[in-house]
Amino acid sequence: MEMIKNRRTIRKYAKKEVGEALLKTLLTDAMRTPTMGNLQLYSVVVTREDEAKARLAPAHFNQPMVTGASVVLTFCADFRRTSIWAENRKAVPGYDNFLSFLNAASDALLYCQTFTNLAEAEGLGTCYLGTTIYNPQAIIDTLKLPKLVMPIATLTVGYPDEMPAQCERLPIESIIHEEVYTDYTPESIDRFYTEKENTEENKNFVYINKVETLAQIFTDIRYKKSDNEALSVNFMDALKQQGFL
Repeated sequence: MEMIKNRRTIRKYAKKEVGEALLKTLLTDAMRTPTMGNLQLYSVVVTREDEAKARLAPAHFNQPMVTGASVVLTFCADFRRTSIWAENRKAVPGYDNFLSFLNAASDALLYCQTFTNLAEAEGLGTCYLGTTIYNPQAIIDTLKLPKLVMPIATLTVGYPDEMPAQCERLPIESIIHEEVYTDYTPESIDRFYTEKENTEENKNFVYINKVETLAQIFTDIRYKKSDNEALSVNFMDALKQQGFL
């Protein structure tokens, strides 16, 4: 309990290798995570070599933790293995569709989170890279992912070389809905977001970006509508190429 309460994202890593035996143990233990139909619809590409991490870095906007971490793990939604198994056992797979992708993506993300918890309990640090779904084609090409395999999450993993402050979180009341969904009102939004908006870090973000509110940073600078639409097209194109559409 204390481990998850005290967790923080680590972007700077010590020059210390994560041992192959430890990594394999963590990946093995993480396989006890829930999975759709007990099919384990995920695969993980382990990137250790410096040159390989350097090739992967541009897909993640060259964030320094990609090359600085001991290991980079790319978690993939994978219906290829299950399909080949079916074909080799007198069965006809039908997993070249969006629903199958969602099932496999859910499996992969659950597995990724379980691994994260186990790794951090062992003293490792991790950073979750949301850029995986921004640039899937570059990752597909770099890692040579075949049909019915789609990158869905990336973790950098290593021994921490920093102890950053924890990011703020919304109050629990902001995410819980009893029995049915209760829509948000201006009053509840004020109640839930005032503390977040008034941290010194977030007030500084507003100041240096020359905007009026914290929300404008997310809508006008970080996650713009035009960018979201363009990246959505890229992602759908990659899904088609990988055979899920």
